Amino acid sequence: MERDSLATLPNLISLSRLVLGALFVLLRGSTERVLILAIAGATDFLDGYFARTRGGASKLGALVDPIADRIFLLTAVSALLFEGAIEGWQFAILLLRDIMTVVGFVTARIIPWLRTVAFKSRFPGKVVTVMQLATLVFVLVAPAWINIAIALLAVASVYSVGDYTLALWRARARA
Repeated sequence: MERDSLATLPNLISLSRLVLGALFVLLRGSTERVLILAIAGATDFLDGYFARTRGGASKLGALVDPIADRIFLLTAVSALLFEGAIEGWQFAILLLRDIMTVVGFVTARIIPWLRTVAFKSRFPGKVVTVMQLATLVFVLVAPAWINIAIALLAVASVYSVGDYTLALWRARARA
């Protein structure tokens, strides 16, 4: 059953990531921030789980979840950049998949023959989300490993964007 209300459990869980983003900026301790990242990851799993298993899926929720994800990540990564914990190129790679996804979404909405193709999350994108959060944990607790984590994230991001692009083309071919 689709309910287009922000007041569903999955949507409220998604929106909690906005509060978590603010807390990430306000709290400076590594332990507190790692806990915030863990909670954000858990809420990302739980909102989808409840939407699928408890009849809480909605068109609005399909927008709220990825927007909350992107805002949380942008907030956390920006805080680390401004604090000097990461460099500009690391910032860009941490957000690479998200930037490319936005470009792809806008492009698909502009090109008439792609407008009918539905955007759905894909497994490689979920892996990148986990890797993004894990990389932020490395920034906080094991900065010596950040460049390795960033390199792996870059490869996974490029793969994810390629996978998403192929999925769109295949969906378009079937439409």
